Amino acid sequence: MGKIASMKHNNALAAAKSAPVERLNIFKMNTGLGQHMLKNPLVAKGIVDKADIKLADVVLEVGPGTGNLTVKILEKARKVIAVEMDPRMAAEVTKRVQGKPEQKKLEVILGDVIKADLPYFDVCISNTPYQISSPLVFKLLNLPRPPRVSVLMFQREFAMRLVARPGDPLYCRLSVNVQMWAKVTHIMKVGKNNFRPPPQVESSVVRIEPKNPRPPVDFEEWDGLLRICFVRKNRTISAGFKSTAVTDILEKNYRTYCSQNDIMMDDSVDIGILIDRVLEETEMANERAGKCDEADFLKLLYAFHQVGIHFA
Repeated sequence: MGKIASMKHNNALAAAKSAPVERLNIFKMNTGLGQHMLKNPLVAKGIVDKADIKLADVVLEVGPGTGNLTVKILEKARKVIAVEMDPRMAAEVTKRVQGKPEQKKLEVILGDVIKADLPYFDVCISNTPYQISSPLVFKLLNLPRPPRVSVLMFQREFAMRLVARPGDPLYCRLSVNVQMWAKVTHIMKVGKNNFRPPPQVESSVVRIEPKNPRPPVDFEEWDGLLRICFVRKNRTISAGFKSTAVTDILEKNYRTYCSQNDIMMDDSVDIGILIDRVLEETEMANERAGKCDEADFLKLLYAFHQVGIHFA
């Protein structure tokens, strides 16, 4: 009996020693919110290093989770603003610096970063939840004062779309749109085993630096043109303009433009003929969006504007 009691005592001690680890493991991640915590400190250091943070910088971190990236950013930045949707994570990252000098440098905002009115910041770093990948990129680029640099982790395919060039299989409207406003660089690949729990796909980190000065192009106009051109990126651009829905919208926009600018509109004008003329004169009718670059689309947008056709 004494031997059995001793074994039970030893088992209890072993269980007690392993309790903190088990407690960490039962902190359930909400993968529905894209919660996959980066656990590799070398990857976290690499991301922070690539952001080139200056001592005076305010850094926005999107989705800090349990704070593995946050603590490394706090080592370099003047202040970190961490935006987190999950109250449990917000409490965890706050607890991480409680009672330490870094506590004064950390501000945690509980909420949706896409809907939030953000204070000014110099740099953005994010292990991005996949659901907000595209909205986050365009929110950052469309801020009145966009961050100097953003270092963002995405699912691999999304990241490769951001850096794709004309002719690449992944080249799409997203590629042209982002590259119009910013320089985008692929920094590193990050394997799924660097996360807890592991996601189903591999990840990549990109660096986004907004162009300065900002190109003098209206975003809605630019995006409106690209939406039409990339409906079928491997078909001719003229094919995208053959849809009745497209011509109806463009005719309505044309009438609005004429009205707002006191231009006498000729009722005999056929919007379809006007579109065909622009496509022929720019030699873009038989081009394919998947092969065209930023300069091609700018040429096309300018030519449409010259005849009063707008996309927003």
